[in-house]
Amino acid sequence: MVKEPRPGRVKSRLGRDIGMVAAAWWFRHQVKRLLRAVEDPRWQVVLAVSPDNAGLQSRVWPSHLPRVSQGPGDLGDRMGRLLRGMSPGPVCIIGADIPGVSRRHIAKAFASLGPNDAVLGPAHDGGYWLVGLKRSRGISTALFQGVRWSTEHALEDTVATLRGARIGLLDTLRDVDTVSDLRSAAPHSACARLRGG
Repeated sequence: MVKEPRPGRVKSRLGRDIGMVAAAWWFRHQVKRLLRAVEDPRWQVVLAVSPDNAGLQSRVWPSHLPRVSQGPGDLGDRMGRLLRGMSPGPVCIIGADIPGVSRRHIAKAFASLGPNDAVLGPAHDGGYWLVGLKRSRGISTALFQGVRWSTEHALEDTVATLRGARIGLLDTLRDVDTVSDLRSAAPHSACARLRGG
């Protein structure tokens, strides 16, 4: 899931720390690095873009990758729509602001969907960087309902919406919301140079 990297539209909390232009620049280069890190012939990478029209026509993202619009609603509405709308088979959704994600993590997520119905990649802040579903049965409309997004309860709330599902957990990774997160992620970050500025 990616947003157009426009100042003030992406990473606004990080932007309050380092400036909106610098935050948008970081996000743009982070996503480029992430796409290089996760493209693999074992799976298809599809960009879920926002805002819909601008994202579908954007020249920022690689033209060889298929795109779908995220559509309206909160994060749960958009992820639920994406999970229901993809071709049959297992699907994983990842956030674009996780510098540590690699092919190894994605392969592990798909492998976890063998014995499990769902897989989650926890984040240090109580959220998560990946959600995946086997999708061998219908997806409940209760999925993601009542999740307290952008809080330390997001993972716990999401697990509660997966009633009765076998859930696999992946490595805990750090997403970048603040300058402190950026410093902690520096070994993986696309833009370690921002640390000084």
